[in-house]
Formats: sequence, structure tokens, C-alpha cells
Amino acid sequence: MIRSLILIAALCLPGAVQAQQLANKLFGAHDTPSQQKAMPIGSYAKGCAAGLVELPETGASWQAMRLSRGRNFGHPVMIDFLVDLSRTAQQIGWAGLYIGDISQPRGGPMTSGHASHQIGLDADIWQLPPERLNLTRAERENISSIPVRSADQKSVTRNWTKRHEAVMKAAALDPRVDRIFVAAAVKIEMCKTATRADTKWLQKIRPVAGHDTHFHVRLKCPKGARLCETQTPTVADLSKGGNGCDETLMWWVTDYLNPPKSTTKKPVDPDVPRKRHPREYTMADLPKQCQDVLASR
Repeated sequence: MIRSLILIAALCLPGAVQAQQLANKLFGAHDTPSQQKAMPIGSYAKGCAAGLVELPETGASWQAMRLSRGRNFGHPVMIDFLVDLSRTAQQIGWAGLYIGDISQPRGGPMTSGHASHQIGLDADIWQLPPERLNLTRAERENISSIPVRSADQKSVTRNWTKRHEAVMKAAALDPRVDRIFVAAAVKIEMCKTATRADTKWLQKIRPVAGHDTHFHVRLKCPKGARLCETQTPTVADLSKGGNGCDETLMWWVTDYLNPPKSTTKKPVDPDVPRKRHPREYTMADLPKQCQDVLASR
């Protein structure tokens, strides 16, 4: 009820005033998708989404986690992908998948957590292999995933298995997938164990901090999604047609995990504006079509 009142009040504001409202508050107040044709709008970290679809809380091969967040909404292509991957996970030997955050009902910046997940084409998949797919809502709020990298970030733990790799490989081989974010240790381990004749799919596996208990799948802009901004550079550009293993092993083990010490402190340039977090975006920062997404029934 409170969320609805906040939303009604915000939408009644004059356009110029609403444009300065924090976008995450406006999008976070919605609990239903817009009644529009499905369309990702803008970029993965600065946009919104029309016509998203809710991933059912429970299916034959998946469960949506942390339901209280209201983030189990995605573009229809994403929902189809997650259902397909969960069935593949069963063929690999898991009971299915525990699926974390996708997007809010109308996408947009979130009130907490992610910088991306704004256009319905990002999804977090837990590294915890499900033991059962009949968790209650309360259990889904309290159960936690498992880390698959060591505390020093240099290696995987005993939680990591060949089935984890098989699930991620299946995701990477899917033509709908643009890239998959994982802990650096996971990428390093996959580079070590992959056979030379079968490594091209590894170019989609990208190491990013903060992904030790889940892997983050990002889909390409769907065909015909004219308002969706393709991420640049593309994964192919980043890896120059290779698998991303050589530069990954070199940079993550040296510069990131063991950064060189600097003897001089880099001065702060007062003329360079501070980079803002998406939680600070106003509606004026987002594509103009996001106003229509908010206003739609």
C-alpha cells in the first residue's frame, strides 16, 4: 500500500520535477511490469525495460530465490533462457537451478545492490547446486549460496566441481548469451582444465570481482530490440578472437590480486566529476522512453 501511494504521488508530479526524482525510488515502487511490448531500453547499467515477464517462483527445474526483493522479472528471451538452462542443468546431474536476481518489474536502477540488471537481460545463478526444488518462501530468504573461490581469490575451493563448469559451459555455448561474469579464480581454473581443441567458448567467461557465490549471465540485445544498447567493446573485441585465458591469468594474478605498490599518491583532479552510482541517477539520466514505462499501466 505504501509503495503504491509513493508511486501515485511521484507520477502526479510535473514532468520537470519528476525528471529530477531518483530513478531507483520510482522504479522500485512498481510491483508489476508495464503492459507494453517487451523492449529493453538503454544499456545494462543505465536503462529500464518494458513488458517484462515474471519468472514463476517455482518450476520443474528451478526456484527463484529471495522473492521479497521482487527481482524475478526479465525479458521473455531471458526467461526462456533460464528455463532452458535449468533443464540442461538437470541433464548434467543437478536437481535444477536456484536463480537469484534478474530485474525489477520495470527494470531500472535498483534501490540496493546491482549497478546493472536494469533492462531484463542480466541474471544471477547461484553456485549452490539445489538439493530440492520445494523450498518455502521463508527458506528461500534464509538459505545462502556457497563460495567457489578461496579467501585469497587465487584458487577455487572444494565446492567447485566439473558439474559447475559444465553448467557454465552450456550457458556460454548458448547463442543468446553475450558474456558470463565469474570470480577470477573460476576463470583461471577453467583455463587450466579446458582442452586446447575446445576453448573458444571461454571468451564469454569474464572475471569480475564479487562473483564468488553466483555467476552472472548477460544476454545479447534480442533481435529487433531497437532501443537496446549493445555492450561495447564486445567479448570478441576484448579477447581478440581468442579465449581470454592468457591476459586473464597474467592480469588477475599479478595486477589485480597482487597490485604493484605505488610510491606516489595520485592527485584528485577537481575538474573531473566523480563517477556516479546508478542509485544516484535521476529520470533525466535515463532514456526518455523510461518515462513511458513508468507511466504505463
